[in-house]
Amino acid sequence: SADRVLTAVSVGAAALSLAGSAFIVLCYLLFKELHKFSFKLVFFLALSDVFCSFFTIVGDPSNRFFCYAQDYSVHFFCVASFLWTTTIAFTLHRTVVKHKTDVEDYGSVFHLYVWGTSLATTVIRSIGSDYGPGAWCWTEPARSGKASHLITFYVPLWSAILYNGFTYFQVNRTLSNATRMAVALSEQPNQSDMRAEKKAFNRWGYYPLILIGSWSFATINRLYDFISPDHKIFWLSFLDVGFAGLMGLFNSIAYGLNSSVRRAVTERIELWPEKYRRWLPVSSKLRSQPSELTSL
Repeated sequence: SADRVLTAVSVGAAALSLAGSAFIVLCYLLFKELHKFSFKLVFFLALSDVFCSFFTIVGDPSNRFFCYAQDYSVHFFCVASFLWTTTIAFTLHRTVVKHKTDVEDYGSVFHLYVWGTSLATTVIRSIGSDYGPGAWCWTEPARSGKASHLITFYVPLWSAILYNGFTYFQVNRTLSNATRMAVALSEQPNQSDMRAEKKAFNRWGYYPLILIGSWSFATINRLYDFISPDHKIFWLSFLDVGFAGLMGLFNSIAYGLNSSVRRAVTERIELWPEKYRRWLPVSSKLRSQPSELTSL
């Protein structure tokens, strides 16, 4: 049936996200050289994605209690995930645009902001929620429940997307101005350094697009369901659960798999016996690459 297909897609996408996010969490725990403030934020982002994906996989809609527990857990950790991306954007902006070196002082403020906001939206969501029979825990028959879902999940989500987009635009503008100045002041700028920096910052430009790509179909589907609840569009639901479920995987690739992580993994692999190493496509070139996180 259609519900079975959607469940399979949702679980498959969440499993990929769980694997990607768990890899980043493990790298942070195993490699001491990654314990910098900027990567600590990536660690908490990945940790939120691990739980968001895990609770998506273990949902049990047949049991009312599990339905509530699963849905509120997914809500809490998915909101936490995209709020952690705003702390990374804030850190970049404060470092690059404002030229401040005090970002580490914001650690406890970030925790309070992310977990506090996630908890507040989850509690507000629980008021006015009423689950009806259906294959999904978030399918609510009452308009009030649908409205509270839109307000407590999709309003913070699109606020985060707008904030990240605006912030990265400013960061990129500041950096391209700085690069132009460096070229004007120096007759022979270090081309390879500048290329590496430009590449790193082009990557950061994709960060806001991850949330847009992950949640656009879900947003359209929720709005459509709110306007005409009696008509379901299968392909829209398919894209909704597929892309939303892959958010953790996208985050782990974009934020987590930077050259610092790749270098740490490569250095460990180089200690392995030759017979194991030759099957792995790792390159010694990584050691000489500048880290995307050094600018922070």
